[in-house]
Parts: sequence; C-alpha cells; structure tokens
Amino acid sequence: MKRYNLSQFLAFLTIITILPVCIQAADPIDGVIEIPYEKFILPNGLRLIVHEDHKAPIVAVNLWYDVGSADEKERKTGFAHLFEHLMFNGSENYNDDYFKPFDRVGATGMNGTTSEDRTNYFQVVPTTALDMALWMESDRMGHLLGAIDQARLDEQRGVVQNEKRQGENEPYGKDFNVITENTFPHGHPYDHTVIGSMEDLDAASLEDVQEWFKTYYGPTNAVLVVAGNVNPEDVKARVEHFFGDIPAGPPLVKPAVNVSPRRESSRFISYDRVPQNRIYKVWNVPAIGDAEVEDLDILSDILTLGKSSRLYKRLVYQDQIATDVSSFNYSLQLGGLFIIIANAQPGGDLAAVERALDEELDKLLREGINKQELERSRTSKRAGFIRGIERVGGFGGKSDILAASEVYLGSPDAHEASQARILTTSAKQVINTARKWLSAGDLSLEVHAFPEYSVSASPVDRKTGVPEVQEFPTTRFPDREEFTLSNGLKVLLTRRTAIPVLELDMLFNAGFASDQSGLPGTASLALGMLDEGTTTRSSLEISDELDRLGAVLTTGSDLDLSSIAMSVLKENLDPSLELFADVILNPAFPADDFERLRRQQLAAIMNEKTSPQAMALRVFPRLLYGEGHAYDLPLTGSGTEESVATIDLGALRGFHATWVRPNNATLIVVGDVTRVELESRLEKLFAGWHPGEVPVKNLATVEHQPTSGVYLIDRPGSEQSLIFAGHIMPPRSDSADLALDALNQVLGGAFSSRLNMNLREDKHWSYGARSGIVDTAAQRPFIVMAPVQTDKTKESLAEVQKELQGILKGGARPATAEELAKVKDQKTLTLPGRWETNSAVLGDIIEIERFSLPEDYWNTFADAVRGLDLEEIAAATDRFLRPDRMIWVVVGDRAKIEAGIRELNLGEIHYIDADGNPID
Repeated sequence: MKRYNLSQFLAFLTIITILPVCIQAADPIDGVIEIPYEKFILPNGLRLIVHEDHKAPIVAVNLWYDVGSADEKERKTGFAHLFEHLMFNGSENYNDDYFKPFDRVGATGMNGTTSEDRTNYFQVVPTTALDMALWMESDRMGHLLGAIDQARLDEQRGVVQNEKRQGENEPYGKDFNVITENTFPHGHPYDHTVIGSMEDLDAASLEDVQEWFKTYYGPTNAVLVVAGNVNPEDVKARVEHFFGDIPAGPPLVKPAVNVSPRRESSRFISYDRVPQNRIYKVWNVPAIGDAEVEDLDILSDILTLGKSSRLYKRLVYQDQIATDVSSFNYSLQLGGLFIIIANAQPGGDLAAVERALDEELDKLLREGINKQELERSRTSKRAGFIRGIERVGGFGGKSDILAASEVYLGSPDAHEASQARILTTSAKQVINTARKWLSAGDLSLEVHAFPEYSVSASPVDRKTGVPEVQEFPTTRFPDREEFTLSNGLKVLLTRRTAIPVLELDMLFNAGFASDQSGLPGTASLALGMLDEGTTTRSSLEISDELDRLGAVLTTGSDLDLSSIAMSVLKENLDPSLELFADVILNPAFPADDFERLRRQQLAAIMNEKTSPQAMALRVFPRLLYGEGHAYDLPLTGSGTEESVATIDLGALRGFHATWVRPNNATLIVVGDVTRVELESRLEKLFAGWHPGEVPVKNLATVEHQPTSGVYLIDRPGSEQSLIFAGHIMPPRSDSADLALDALNQVLGGAFSSRLNMNLREDKHWSYGARSGIVDTAAQRPFIVMAPVQTDKTKESLAEVQKELQGILKGGARPATAEELAKVKDQKTLTLPGRWETNSAVLGDIIEIERFSLPEDYWNTFADAVRGLDLEEIAAATDRFLRPDRMIWVVVGDRAKIEAGIRELNLGEIHYIDADGNPID
C-alpha cells in the first residue's frame, strides 16, 4: 500500500543472500562479490541472463536495448527518450496503457529510462506473473509499429516537452545543457543532451519514429535479465516461447570509443534565477571498462564523500565559503566526464570558492593521497554494493548490475573486474590517474544569480490477448519482538538474516511540530547537529569512523517524528552501536559547526524561496491550520530566516534535553541480530539515559475554511505555473481511512489516476499531476499538485476543479467499480514484494507504531482493502472531499496568469510572497 508521507509526496513531482550470492571466503572485507547467473543466446540473437534468488516470491524482468542518445543523428536529438515514452502506450496486440496489466498483479518498480548509451525497461512482478510480463515485453519488442500513430506521437511529444520545461524551470536546470554542448566536440555522439532540443522534438515525424524502432529494437540489440524466484531452464523455455518469433534486426554500426581529451581550459558564465552562485569543473575522462575508471571513482570519494573529504573539509567545514560540494565520475561507453560542483555561501565570493577548490586539487595532485582515504572509499563502495544487491530489481539491484555488465562490457560478470580493481589499486596508481586526466583541459562553468540468425515459428497465439494471471503468491509481515529497557526505552526487533546488515531507527515524538514550543527550524537544526560532534568525538572523527565501519548515519524529522537512524554491517555491530549511542546521548553542539549549519539552513530557505514547489510547501500549512497550531510551520521543516537567525546553542541543547528522552522514544531494529545479542548491548550503552517530562504539542482540531480562496505567488518569467491546492482531511485513525486512500488513488494517487491522465496524457499540459494525503498524527493535509505550462494555467485550474467536483457522489464521474478494482489490485498484489528489504520492513513497522495501528495490521490489510465497496468510497468522498473549501496556491508569472484565474471565480484572490506574507 503506497501512502504519502512528506518525502514520498515530494518525490512523485520532480548482496548477499542466503541462496544466490556468495562472497569469497578469504576475507569478509576484501573479497569480490559474485552474482551467479546463467546466460543463453536465443537463435534470433536475444541475450538472456537468469539469476536465482528465492528469498521472496517475486521476479525482476529487466530488458536493456543497446541504444541511447549517442545513436541519434544531427537534428534528430531526443529520439531515444521520446521512443522510450512511446513504448508505454500500447502495442499491436495490447493497445492500451502499458501499466494496467502490471497494476492488476501488484507489480512494483516499473519504469523505463534512457541514457546516452542505452534504453531500459524494468519491473518486479510476482513469480506467477512472469508469463504476463514476458508477453508484454515481447509484444512491444516484436509488435509495436501498428500501434504508433500520429495522435500517439503528438501526445508523447507534448509530454516529453513538458518534462524538459519542468526540468529547465528549476534552479540550475539548464546548466548541463551548457556542459554537454561544450565538453565534447561538435559531431561527437555525446554533444547533446538525452532529452534533446525542442526544435528536434517538434520536427520528429511518424516515419522517423518507425525507422528508429526497426533499426534498434530487435533481439540482437537487446539483453533480457530475469532475476528472482525462478529456474534458469524454465525461464529459457518461457523466453523462447514469447520472443523466439521476433526477427533479429539489422546489423548495426556503433560509434567507437572517443574520449576526446581536452588539452586547453575553457570557461563559461551563465545567469539564472538561483539563490547561490555555483561553480562546475569538468574534465573529459576514460570510458567504461578502462582500468582507470575505478581510480577516478575513488578519487571522487576522496574529494567530496563525507565531512573528512578534501574539498568538503576545506570549503565547507574550515573556510566555510561554500554550503556544499560534490563530485562524480560519470562513466559512459564512449568516454566520460569527471565533474566537481560547489555552491558558494549566499552572497559569497564564487572566485574565493574556486581558488580554494583549485588549491586543494593542486595539493592533492602534487602530494598524493593516503592509505586511510583509499580504505574509506573502498569500504563505502563495498557497503553500497552490498545494500544494492539485496534487491533483485531497481537501480543498483542484481538484475540492473547484470544487464549493465553485459551491455556495456560484454559479460554479466564484468562488475567483478571493476570490484577487483577497486580492491587492488594503490594510492600511487590513483594519483597517477588523477594527474593524467585532471591536470589540464577543464571546463569551468560559473552560474550566477540572475552470425546468421534464424526465426522460429511462433507458438504464441497473440490474438488471445495478454495471458491472465490466475494465482498470486501470499506473504506475511515479519514477526517482531518487543522488549523494554530498564530506563523505559521501547525496543522492537525483527530478525532477518538474508544479508549481514542491520537497520536501526531511534524515533522521538518531536518533529517539526515540536518547534511550536520554540523557534521554527529548531528541530531540523538540532537533528542536523547531532553528527557534528559529541563530547568524545569531533565531527570529522564521526565521519571517518562511519566510513571505516561501512555504516550510514542519518538524522532528520518530519512533521511528527524526529529520527536518528543507522545502517550497520553485522561484522561491525559493537563499534557501530557504540557510535550510534554516543551521537544520541552526548552531542557537543560545537559553536563553529552550529554557525556553519545555520548558514546552510538559511541558504536552504533561500533555495526554497526560488523553487515553485518549495514556495507552496512553505506557505500552505499556515493557510490550512491557522496560526498557533503545531502544524502551522513550513512543510519543509527549515523554519524562517528570522527564526533560524535567532536560534542559539541554548535552543538546541534545550531541544535535546526536552525531546530526546527514553520515555519519548522507540528504537526499531531490523536485521541479522537476536534479542539476546541486542538487549544486553543496549542496556549497557543506554544505562545512563533517564526519562523526563515531555511537552504536549498543540494538535487541536481545526475546521475547513468557510469558502475557497486563491493565494497567488508572483514568479516573473516562470515557464510553468505550479498549482498547489488542498484542505484538511481526518487523521489516519479515522474509520474511513482506507476508503479515503482509495478515493485519492482514483483521483490522483497513481500515474494512471484521473488528474494525471487528464493533464498529462490527454491535454499534455503537464509532466505530471498528482494528489496525496500526507500522513500525520493529527488532521492531515490533502494536496493536489500540478506544474503546468504557463499559457494553460486557467484551463488547468478548471480541469482540476472539474475532477474534484466530478468524483463526488452526485458529480459527473463518481468512482467506478473498475477503478476500485484497480486500486484494490494496486494495494494488495504488491504486498509479496513489498518487504524484500530490511529498510522496507522497518518503514512499515514505523507506520504501525506511529499511528497506533493493530499489531496484525499488515497481515489483515489485504482483506480489509478487498472488502471496500463503492458505497464506502462514495460516503467518504461526500463526507470529507470539499471542492468548495479549497485553498488554492498558484506560483507563476502573475502578469500572464492573473486575469485567467480571476475569470474562474474560484474564490477571493490574495497576493502573498514566498513567506506567505500579504502584499499589495
């Protein structure tokens, strides 16, 4: 069941297992990790790779085509990405939205992506739905052209162009256009962006698209990976059954490796609506498979990974002239880019940032790196790889790694050579590689504010349609133990032994709402300071120790909860737990780090006040709950510039002393540990932590606004308008919760929901429109969000209002039986694969605890959802959905949109700034 907490709601808008994976026995730290597989080549040239993983009744189907934007010709840019969109719009034998059959069986992780070098399509389905997934993939590989017509091309062209507009409408959104066009020479396959130009997209014809498919979408240019609860020979037979009749495709001429090293430096200066000046440094570097790629990956970690990295320590921590700095080695098939990005302090001197960056880089190239830096990077990469291969699907999952290794390097196990190079390279070799590639030829971008194949006879009768999935696997939510420490700390433990990793999360009933008793932004700043130093460890020592242990520490808050979480390797349990407890119990709140983080939080607020979505999130809560309520603060949790400037160390110490108490906390642990192993360790570590009195947050019930109102935030020159609207919904504990969730799913909670189908797929005025109910402890915000092109603001508002009114019981389009059935499938059939990872299990235990749900909530959830009927949906809709009491926030170019909004008579129009203050 997908619900929207705050982070999920924002996201929808912009291993080692006991069976299949083994680690070489010599040393648990230094061994290369294998992913066993079997590889087959069908008579028509399709490469099939199968991996067995029986820990969950699911299977990942990951199909890669060896084609990307590098294969596009001049004046035909964006074709690879445009065609990826077209592949989701139906085939000759299933001419409908591609997602529908998968929604009916509970598929997860469905998507497609395009890069410079490849296009991939992937999903995770119940094992019993493998035939359906193979039928769908084979039908669009072998039987697509008859389903692509001019109307469908025009529709997806509009969607892609809105995707481009949305990306470029964000701060720094056009920077990579400059980088891409100027790092590689004109005529190089990488001389343009993946999404292409508006002009080329406009010029794309139906004949162009059909020729693209015929050229690149044949079996000989594809790799299919099937990973999960399967048998290789059985998978081979099924794949031959569905794919065997598809013609191989033409022989292709692929571009050769062309790194195009730059010998001379160049500089570009751009101006954009950004809150901070930014500097990019870019070098052309080797392609995937080159022995020096891993050296550059390690170098990137040494430069910017963690607080003890060279550039972070100098620019952010010591000199405090930048708020953040990052780098990455972007390896591609024909060449690569090494990129460093640094954001100057708001109003700061970008030239000083660049000088310091250059000094540190020159020092590194001159003096080299040390063994500790090399080992930290190795451990970090190993830990990330292990966590990724817990999953069979998704980015960084096992099917993804096998496919990438085969497509890019010609062998599914090529990733092992990359691991080996990371394990065996030396500090001397890393620095020699760095000197070779990063000594000259940088691009600086300143951003300132302002064989013969055969075809078998097909045994598939495609006229019978998509294979029906007759049965579905079932699963139970993992059991958990509960115990209480002598100081009153409640501990929930779920033991899972598939991988040697533990996930821990110490939750406190605080969150942004606790700022009501202090200054807005205190919770965010206090949580951010916890890893900046304890009474026995400095900030850099904490960072170094985390790297050495392969652990990941995160702190943060949402509206109701504050969290201190750690991901731990079992082999390093004791020192990791000791560090975890030290961070929780003994924060030092060092003054220098406090000032640095406060400046970063102020910079974050400035960033929020330039982003349309963040602007709306800042002003909406007070309009919804009214002043004085615990939820009347910016939903971002960052506070206001005035409040953050006022916060002092005493406020942070007061937050810690008040809210970080064992009687106000629950520790949730999921992973490879027993109660016997855990309880004694926790008792020892937390023996001196005592209960205390905790304030009560004002979560009083509020009423709907008497009438709808419109709040307009002017953003001159904005290429899109953001529609952000909503009202109060009842708490999660309300008996109508499941019905309301189903209502939201029909209205705007999924890709195929009414709002998105209307504004994106039908009108193509938006890249995506959604609605969500943000889960909170008290009354919840119901939110509709849609970024739309500026010249369709009025029309889009009218369509949103039409959808809201239409779904009411007496409206033009109440929820239908078909829509409800689809919601039930989406909510229940995904359950078998929902708890594949420890972090997923932990998240759903948190949900039970946070909302005081029954212990058997997840085990009875499917039956409860299946029991919903249309009368319940209609009753909940009429009781709680109030299109006549909406708060409408619109962020856009007032000069272009105000008149149209006024014509709609949605309510009184108020003019506010990015802080919610009224303006003339």
